Amino acid sequence: MSELTRKAEKLDAADELAAKRAEFVLDDVVYLDGNSLGALPVAVPGRLEDVVRRQWGELRIRSWTEGGWWTAPERIGDRIAPLVGAAPGQIVVGDSTSVNVFKAVVGAVRLARLTGPERDEIVVDATTFPTDGYIAESAARMTGCTVRPVEPSSLPDVLGGRTAAVLLNHVDYRSGRLHDLPSLTAAVHAAGAVVVWDLCHSAGALPVGLDEHGVDLAVGCTYKYLNGGPGSPAFLYVRADGQERFDSPLPGWNSHAEPFGMRPSYEAAAGAVRGRVGTPDILSMLALEAALEVWDGVTVGAVRAKSLALTDFFLECVEAYVPEGRVSCVTPLAHGERGSQVALRCPDAGDVMTRLIERGVVGDFRHPDVLRFGFTPLYVGFAEVERAARVLAEVLA
Repeated sequence: MSELTRKAEKLDAADELAAKRAEFVLDDVVYLDGNSLGALPVAVPGRLEDVVRRQWGELRIRSWTEGGWWTAPERIGDRIAPLVGAAPGQIVVGDSTSVNVFKAVVGAVRLARLTGPERDEIVVDATTFPTDGYIAESAARMTGCTVRPVEPSSLPDVLGGRTAAVLLNHVDYRSGRLHDLPSLTAAVHAAGAVVVWDLCHSAGALPVGLDEHGVDLAVGCTYKYLNGGPGSPAFLYVRADGQERFDSPLPGWNSHAEPFGMRPSYEAAAGAVRGRVGTPDILSMLALEAALEVWDGVTVGAVRAKSLALTDFFLECVEAYVPEGRVSCVTPLAHGERGSQVALRCPDAGDVMTRLIERGVVGDFRHPDVLRFGFTPLYVGFAEVERAARVLAEVLA
């Protein structure tokens, strides 16, 4: 037994989150792609069967009230809230991440123009996931703005009186770099602009502190670290003191102050409910609600501590096992700059990932040369991390 294998056993024995692994459907594969799609929580299949057979099959239309379907978007939002540092009443669940980014960016421009009508620029993270950039461009056309892509580190230098909204990623999806949400939010506010944070790669992986740091608007997906299932609905955060001024570009009957009044004129509902649009996607929403039960008794702080320990250990094993010069780490080594993934640059990354998956180590590949490994602390252990690095070394040898 190698020194690192023994170290993995000791770390697993001391892991306070180890018992959570039993709440997921897992096999012998080392699953390091939870930053793309989280594993299936054990409670979800039974809950979905009840929703389909009893609620839909027997109660039918009565389930909108008796089954709590109608209030699910806010109820589940309140379940997500403590995981991203938000008080209840500020998060609504529904629609895709892309749709919510559109609502948030257009809404941010409209908020900014309440105090600065001359503001006509949307600043967007130049390293963002492509869809965010596409949506920013569309939002700009709709609002008469221009789009200015910048590296997050350069953001304070470009903010000014023309800046209306700023769209940023908390964690870079390629590299795993964690951006400084508190200081960047403060810089946006100092310029009189409104900030929108994309939390897709941080919600459920590390502390966010939306309320603490005064974030205006935020969007996140639920199928990664929150394990909500493929295509599970995203969430929209609207800070409490901005809710009455939030003007969604997608007003729908579900966000109307009187949804069943069927009035020809629109009046937005109070609170985060105005972030709703159409009929909620109940099956996937209630699957998400069941999935969130794995967070019972878990703090985000404990998850973050284990995440850093897992990624530290993986990097230690890679350094010990992988032939020198074969890969280089793209992810920052400093804890304050690292999300819950490790990205390794490798010239033949696509082929390497294919062979890793064939050997039972599942990560993913990002064009053109990045091996990406996500570490989900609720179900990934240290022995698996050691095994992943060892198999990686064998593939690269």
